[in-house]
Amino acid sequence: MTLTDKTIICRDCGHQFIFSVGEQEFFAQKGFTNEPSRCPECRAINKASRGGGGYSGGGYSSSGRGRSQREMYPAICARCGIETEVPFQPRDDRPVYCSDCYKAIQHREGQW
Repeated sequence: MTLTDKTIICRDCGHQFIFSVGEQEFFAQKGFTNEPSRCPECRAINKASRGGGGYSGGGYSSSGRGRSQREMYPAICARCGIETEVPFQPRDDRPVYCSDCYKAIQHREGQW
């Protein structure tokens, strides 16, 4: 069976996207039986809304498709003291870390 690129309509935004031969091979290798029904941008938004992958600053569409940006809140990193922004309302009883310090703490505690 010869694979070819497929054009699919995103079920969320209605835009066309290409399901490439490479992606099809990857899906087959992973044992996925269904084709994607969302474009890469909508997949990232959907994943971020489920908490899968966290906020990396890039999971939200800037393509003007009617989606709003996540509200960010100013904070001071409890470890290094720099100003940063976080996607949640900081509380006084919990420390807030910039992304670099958070990654360092997670790595040091063996949670990665």
